[in-house]
Amino acid sequence: MDIAVENEVANQGRVVFEFFVEANGFAYGKQSQVLMRCSEEERCKLRNLSLGFIYQFHHLLPEFSALENVAMPLLIRRISSTEAYKSAAEVLKQVGLGHRLTHTPGELSGGERQRAAVARALVTRPACVLADEPTGNLDHKTGEMIFDLLTHLQRLHGLTSLLVTHNNSFAQRCDRILKLEGGVLVPG
Repeated sequence: MDIAVENEVANQGRVVFEFFVEANGFAYGKQSQVLMRCSEEERCKLRNLSLGFIYQFHHLLPEFSALENVAMPLLIRRISSTEAYKSAAEVLKQVGLGHRLTHTPGELSGGERQRAAVARALVTRPACVLADEPTGNLDHKTGEMIFDLLTHLQRLHGLTSLLVTHNNSFAQRCDRILKLEGGVLVPG
């Protein structure tokens, strides 16, 4: 996944990303870009405007509330704090955390932290969500709930998603499966 967004450089091939152009802090209008031709500043802007990230570990900032953590990508875009917090609260309600807005990560369960991470990935209305083992640190029941939430929100918001998982049960429920074999993606 790091190669897909040029955090790491591939030794062969190229990454072409179709993305949406910014308007009023949110994505619109499709363009294509070969990432290897982008400057670091352009890649950072592309990641902030068009991608949402969900990792195995939630990576929430411990000193901030769920609301503040979810609003952070919008604040980085210089969206007004009023609008950023309003959007963050709406997405937190969508993931079932409307009643936990003021709680810090230490006050949330593992599943709640991961739902806050999902909300943070979606608050920017990205064209694509990249999810790297988003259920890997969760028990089976909570993992199922997070997977179901991700697929529901993907369809609700019309998102493209790239899910990296070792969980064959989850992989079989995806629209398309690719496997990494010898460093090459092949149909699964």
